[in-house]
Amino acid sequence: MIQIDDAGSGSLIGGTCIAAIRVETLEFYYDIIPIEYYRKDAFEAKCYLNKCEEIVFELLDNLKVNTQEEIKICRGYMFDTVRKKLMDRGYNITSTKIDDPLQTKVENAFQEYAIDLGLPVHYIKYTKYPFHFHRILRWVYADYEERKKLCKTGWKSWQKYGHLDVKTYSDILYNNTYNCLKCGKHIDKYSKVKVIEYVSNCPNVIYLHYNCK
Repeated sequence: MIQIDDAGSGSLIGGTCIAAIRVETLEFYYDIIPIEYYRKDAFEAKCYLNKCEEIVFELLDNLKVNTQEEIKICRGYMFDTVRKKLMDRGYNITSTKIDDPLQTKVENAFQEYAIDLGLPVHYIKYTKYPFHFHRILRWVYADYEERKKLCKTGWKSWQKYGHLDVKTYSDILYNNTYNCLKCGKHIDKYSKVKVIEYVSNCPNVIYLHYNCK
């Protein structure tokens, strides 16, 4: 049996991971819909759905799936057009909620991809909602010009929160519990810091090393 699922479609940063596995042997393949498909014009045209189709058929080719083998595919919107094309080509598919073994593997693949983009490990490993929009937004605003390139800027939420007024100033940090959101390293107590303030769904304060590059 084959499982097909995605991960990352709800993450502000990065593209979307599309994956497939043969349950009996744990043969596993995945690919990423690039972030370019989530820029404004491409996103509005839903070009990511066409790319998803392309990836799914490549994964099935890699797994050497025939039309008799059972395929369970995620019932989410990402696969709306894929399901129709699979049925049109005579594949044996069922639309359903995907669980393990694929669920954990595809989520881990997307997490490793996000870490490779620069997202701190602790943003993922130690939080209940690792890709929460406003948590990721704080990380983006800590190095805005570079990190906005990693964002799904076609989203309506980016249009609302991606161009906020920002106040920047210097201060002394009297707390010993902060890491710099730009380089990720610890900020020593009593250090001079760069402070970034903005208001999204709530007031936000970000601390960076004063001369962080």
